[in-house]
Amino acid sequence: MSRHIVLTGGGTAGHIEPMLATAAALQQAEPGIGITCIGSEGGLETTLVPERGFTLRTVAAVPLPRKPSADLLRLPFRLRTAVRQAKAILRETDAVAVVGFGGYASLPSYLAARSRKVPVVVHEANATAGIANKIGARWAAFVGTAAKTNGLADATIVGMPIRAALQRLDRSALRAEGLQHFGLREGYPTLLVYGGSQGARTLNNALTAAADRLHQAGVQVLHSYGRKNTIEAIVHTDGPAYVALPYIDRMDLAYSVADLVLCRAGMGTVAEVSAVGLPAVYVPLPHGNGEQRLNAEPVVQAGGGLLVDDAQLTGDYVAERLIPLLQDRARLDQMAGAARSAGHAQAADVLAAKVLEVARHD
Repeated sequence: MSRHIVLTGGGTAGHIEPMLATAAALQQAEPGIGITCIGSEGGLETTLVPERGFTLRTVAAVPLPRKPSADLLRLPFRLRTAVRQAKAILRETDAVAVVGFGGYASLPSYLAARSRKVPVVVHEANATAGIANKIGARWAAFVGTAAKTNGLADATIVGMPIRAALQRLDRSALRAEGLQHFGLREGYPTLLVYGGSQGARTLNNALTAAADRLHQAGVQVLHSYGRKNTIEAIVHTDGPAYVALPYIDRMDLAYSVADLVLCRAGMGTVAEVSAVGLPAVYVPLPHGNGEQRLNAEPVVQAGGGLLVDDAQLTGDYVAERLIPLLQDRARLDQMAGAARSAGHAQAADVLAAKVLEVARHD
């Protein structure tokens, strides 16, 4: 009977994507290994995990209130219920290790693993560790992080696990297919713009304001403006194209046609863009605790990207700063090399190897 690994995480793509990338890396490293993912009832993982072909089991969602509230009073009951459910899953799968990525399902899974004496591996993607991972890390056999992280002692930077299709992406080999797929034209430097699956209004406004100047400068654009947004149609019948889509479902092809990326700075985005060796202009979210800026800083400091404040990203900035950069092939190549050297393309394989090592020593 093959060994079985349980992975847990959910709530946001930032937890789910590295979980799925690690699951695939485990299957590659040990063919026949059993994989089960634990998520929360009603979470995004209930869609994404089955779509990737992995088994998903759910436990009751256990949000951890940060302030006194009725939810705080209900927390012990919810947590006991979720831990009981997680224990049953570990017992039924005979799990040899639990790998957690944060999110509502992680804490009950960590507690269930501790109760059953199953070794735990924790991966933290954010610059500041979440509560569940802080607790799980106290007895974890290994703690890995995407980058330098506050709140976790004795952690090792392994990078952010990304999909194998991107981990081993040969951009030059896919460029022609990508141009055809998106309706782009050969012979022009290409700017890829995206603000995540929901888009980013600041990026959208700046790009549409600079669209005519980009065209006149011979720059074509692949612009993912987000499913919840709309932009005015921009049509160029000759010269460089401007292709605007609500969502890009083939990021491998998008990265293959791009010469420069304009994007937010979520850890998943930074990890992918640097791993495939693309220079980028990162625009961190203007709210929150500044994590997105921290995500991008190592790549920027290595010379693989630029940082611009959300309030500073305008049509004029795009025209005055990005057009000269896109026309400077030597600088783009230099930045691309720096981005790749700062990235962690093999993070999923590294984390999978550590999980298997922990499981062997159980």
